[in-house]
Amino acid sequence: MSPPLFEARDVRVAYGKVEAVRGVLLTVPAGRVVTVLGANGAGKTTLLNALMGILPARGSIRFEGRDLARLPVEERVAVGLSLIPERRELFGSMSVEDNLRLGAFRFRGRGGGGDLDAMFALFPRLKERRRQLAGTLSGGERQMLAMARALMGRPRLLMLDEPSLGLAPLVVAEVMRKVAHLRDEGVAALLVEQNARAALQVADYGYVLDGGAVVLEGPSAALRADERVVETYLGVLSADQTAPEGPLPRG
Repeated sequence: MSPPLFEARDVRVAYGKVEAVRGVLLTVPAGRVVTVLGANGAGKTTLLNALMGILPARGSIRFEGRDLARLPVEERVAVGLSLIPERRELFGSMSVEDNLRLGAFRFRGRGGGGDLDAMFALFPRLKERRRQLAGTLSGGERQMLAMARALMGRPRLLMLDEPSLGLAPLVVAEVMRKVAHLRDEGVAALLVEQNARAALQVADYGYVLDGGAVVLEGPSAALRADERVVETYLGVLSADQTAPEGPLPRG
C-alpha cells in the first residue's frame, strides 16, 4: 500500500505549560478531502498552523513520506502545501490580479507560476473583478480570491481554515463545490470547519477535535449518521451553520 499524501502522528502543540493540541494523528490520502471539525477553542487553527510550520510542534509531520519537521513555512510551500488562513490575509490595496500574481511568487524567474486564465475559468467572478482592489470585494469574493491565490502556487495539498466563516449559506455551498472540484482535479484538501453540515457533505473522511485531541473519526457518511455528531453539530442549525442548498459531489 502506498503511503498517504500527508500524515501527522502524535502532533503536540503547547502554549507554555498548556497543551493546546494533544497527540493528534491524521492522514490525508492523495486526491481526497479530509475535514477536521470542532467547536471554538477545540484547537483546530492551532493544529493547522503547526502542520504548516507557523507554530512549533512535536511529533511527526510527513508529506509524500518526507519528514517536514525541520522545514520552515516557505519550504513546506515549495514541496506542495498551501494554507488559506481564516482571515484570508489578502492585500486589500492591491488588485485582484496582482494578488493572484503574488500567489505564484515562488515561481519567479522560472517561467511563471499558476495560470491566471485557469483561475479566472474556475472563479469567473474574479475575472470580472480583476482590476478591482481586493479590499472592496464581498466576503464570498474574498474567499474565492484567497483560494485562487493559493492555487497559483500549484499545491498538492490545500489547507483551509474556516472557509465558510461569515458567509451566506449559498456562498458556503459555492465554496464547498469549488473544494469538491479541486479534489476531482487531483488537489487534496484538509478542511477545518465549525460548519460540520457543509464540511461533511464535501469531505471523504473526518476527524472531530475536542480539547486539542481527536475524539472521533470516520468516513463522512458515518459521521453524519453518528448520534454524537448529530447531537453536537448537526441537530440544530445555527444562523452560520445552515445546510447549503443543492447536492455536493461525492462525500
